[in-house]
Amino acid sequence: MRTTSPVTIGRDAELALFYRTLTELQRAGGHTVFLLGEAGMGKSRLVGDCADQAAGMGLPVLRGRGSSAGAGTPFRPLAEALHSRFRTSGVPADLELVPYRLALARLIPEWRNPAYPDSPESVVELAEALLRLLTVLGREAGCVLLLEDLHDADSETVAVVEYLMDNLAGQPVLLVATLRPDPGPALDLARAAERRRAASVVALRPLDEPEARAIAAGCLGVPDQRVPAAVVDRLVRWADGNPYLIEELLAEMVRSGALCEQGTWVVVGDLTGTVPATVVQGYGHRLDLLDPQTRELLLFAAALGARFTLSTLQLVTGHGDRALLDQLHVAARANFVLPDASAADEYVFRHALTAQALLAGISPAERAAIARRAAAGLQAADPALSDDRCRLVAGLLVAGGDPAAAALLYAEAGRRALAGGASGTAVLLLERGYELATGPARTEITESLLYALAEFGQLDRAFALVATLPQLGTAALGRERGGALHTRLAWVAVIAERSADTIRQVAAAKALLGDSGRPEQTAELAVVEAHLALLPGQGGRPADTERLAREAAEVAERQKLPVVACQAWQLLALLARERGFDAADACLERMLAVAEQHALPVWRVEALMRLGGNAFMRTGDARRLEQARDAARELGAIVLTQRVEGLLAMNSVLRGDPGTAREIIDRCLDASARMRNLGTHRYLLLTSATLAAHRGRRREMERDLLTFARADGSESFLTPVLLGLCRAFCALLEEDRTLATAELAAAVAWEDEHPSMYYLSGRYGLGPLLAVLAGTAGRAEYAVVAATPAAELAWNRQFLLLADAVLLGREGRTEEAMDVVRTARQSAELFPTGHHLGLRLLAEAALADGWGDPVGWLRIAEEHFHDLDVPPVVGACRAMIRQAGARVAQRRGGRDRIPAELRAHGVTPREYEVFELLVERPGNQDIARRLSISPRTVEKHLASLIHKTGRSDRAALCRLAVDLRMD
Repeated sequence: MRTTSPVTIGRDAELALFYRTLTELQRAGGHTVFLLGEAGMGKSRLVGDCADQAAGMGLPVLRGRGSSAGAGTPFRPLAEALHSRFRTSGVPADLELVPYRLALARLIPEWRNPAYPDSPESVVELAEALLRLLTVLGREAGCVLLLEDLHDADSETVAVVEYLMDNLAGQPVLLVATLRPDPGPALDLARAAERRRAASVVALRPLDEPEARAIAAGCLGVPDQRVPAAVVDRLVRWADGNPYLIEELLAEMVRSGALCEQGTWVVVGDLTGTVPATVVQGYGHRLDLLDPQTRELLLFAAALGARFTLSTLQLVTGHGDRALLDQLHVAARANFVLPDASAADEYVFRHALTAQALLAGISPAERAAIARRAAAGLQAADPALSDDRCRLVAGLLVAGGDPAAAALLYAEAGRRALAGGASGTAVLLLERGYELATGPARTEITESLLYALAEFGQLDRAFALVATLPQLGTAALGRERGGALHTRLAWVAVIAERSADTIRQVAAAKALLGDSGRPEQTAELAVVEAHLALLPGQGGRPADTERLAREAAEVAERQKLPVVACQAWQLLALLARERGFDAADACLERMLAVAEQHALPVWRVEALMRLGGNAFMRTGDARRLEQARDAARELGAIVLTQRVEGLLAMNSVLRGDPGTAREIIDRCLDASARMRNLGTHRYLLLTSATLAAHRGRRREMERDLLTFARADGSESFLTPVLLGLCRAFCALLEEDRTLATAELAAAVAWEDEHPSMYYLSGRYGLGPLLAVLAGTAGRAEYAVVAATPAAELAWNRQFLLLADAVLLGREGRTEEAMDVVRTARQSAELFPTGHHLGLRLLAEAALADGWGDPVGWLRIAEEHFHDLDVPPVVGACRAMIRQAGARVAQRRGGRDRIPAELRAHGVTPREYEVFELLVERPGNQDIARRLSISPRTVEKHLASLIHKTGRSDRAALCRLAVDLRMD
């Protein structure tokens, strides 16, 4: 007789769902399936069937499971799943995974970097990296991730599953997770997914009579009709449709001799005697048949959970290697346990119910004694208790009737998890300790729980919990610890821009510390208050804010508080910009030195990023930003990498490289939203709007700005950029000078009411040029702006030089004006669109005042905006050329000549003129000669055509030209 049915019975719908999803992965995209059912309902059997189907189709399969013994071990099921794949295939070498290796190092030991032993990844960063990995693995035909017993998984794993579930659309990945309907985060996730229709949630139903008969027939090796009716009746009445219980009850009938094979299977005894209370007594009977040593070993193993390691069981029992393995061999032959194929040192009970039934079959007193002896054995052998054992012993102490001791161990495990960056697991463990503890121990645990909640981002829960401790300062934690706790909560609140909560926590900290706070405590508070002063609506004065931050930096460095020092120097760098970017860079260089001296890699990248941003604004050179991006990638800091990428995208917009800007935006926009990297997500949305604005495409700009507003961007620090660099610039490309001036005025008004961290909004460049052109500003007003530090910035300087040239021309100092124009012309390649817009504006004044080469400047601007396809500026340039009495070259519109396929990609008439010539495969010089344009312009058109059409190179573009000509 078989112990299990050779085929899966009663799950045709579920198997069909798997088959349909697997065959459509590449076409329809990813999907998540939750299999929900009590123990024994066949969840693991279905997962095995799914794995077999996928393997038969050639799909990579990754399989891991949660464990009650390892519920506090962050990401254990995910690490096991990856290991199940890579221990035979090796880790993937795809270059596109390089930026994600360090984030995945927690799951893939081969990718650990000794230079960064403490990986800085957040749960979201790891989840995004895992999504990228699964996508790469599934590129050919799809990929399957199977996670069993999600109810036993740590909260970080559940969070990663939620992230994957929400972001599998369009990815060739099937995620299958099994869980019991027990209250907890896993069930909450499945129910929420069901409500949102984000996943298929399949509740496994009990099997009916024909299906129970079919299982029995499969186990007995006979046709369905040959199973005795009495046997089927007992299985249906006592197993409640549970496949595992059907098999166990049937096996017990055979073992007891009540069901015998005599050519056919016949009932020869009392079947009711084989049905103990839902199998428990049957297990007890089988257990009693074993020798006492093996019986005791199995009970100890059951106390450790459904899965246990040999090393842990050996510590509990004290057995030597030979005796332990001999007894496990006996237990395996008796069908209680079996070796775990996925881990050499681990055994598992044949089913989770097996361990539960064994313990249920002994008296409560014996269960408690077994748990106490197991806990004592582990503590004696390993007094420090490793992380897994700390949690395990805590659970044993609860079962053994010592909740106070268990509370302390849960708290210790939670503190360790928090120190390791697993804040979700820390909250779970500390909450268990909090529930078990009483008296002073509960206060101690509450303190740790508050830190964990703050780190986990559950600020509302943290603030509610801290309110339950009115005596937090003196009677509970003492002044210093209470003050430190409120200071930490204040820092988390201010970073989240929760002004009211920050103010309350700062006040509570000050009330506790009074005038007796140690210097390092006052430094931490000063940094919080300085950041608070910069939030909208706080009305902080820059001088006071800078004083607070500088005092904090000095104290932090004296007291060896490098993180506080980096926080303070970062803030000082922002404030120092008002005095000059040399001063700001000096603060950042000091921040960089502190970070490198104290091995703070994340803060080092922060410093490099800000230094790179300043360098770009000062010179237009993005090389230091690229170095910062490379450092962030090397660190595996995906969120930081996205922030630098956002700055590089805006750099590309201003540098007139829309292809690079769009590539970065498209690559990072959705990922930043998935990761809740909302600051960067908003910046990328605004960059996308600015890209459209700098090409005169108002409809696209307004669409992106609407999305920006919906992402809570309307009240952000980015408002001046939105008004000046985006809206005002678009208005100028529409030749709407009145609207542009109004937008720039609104940006200035906002900056007058709020602290501003952005200096390219027009106040120090484009705005003064328009004011000079309109006659509302003269030499005195120009001098005031030119004396500001922001006037040094390359983007602003190009417009201020032109404003100076206009003033010099009006003053009759034409030679000086031309010298200034020649200097301004040097920015032509740096900021092409900004430069040519400036020439168009300059020419208008030069025509009116009778100096310079306005017609030449207008021809240059007209060609640029013709290539960019901005008709209003082209028309204005051509009108002024005619006004000057010069001939205007005729240009064909030609848009109707462009094939629909190319028009859909945004190919312009001038680009199409170049494209048509590619049929003959001419060189750039030949194309330039035939179209009367420069070879550099030809290069730009070719690069744009390659990007817009998605071709890999020039040869592929030439083949496309030939194909379209033949059509």
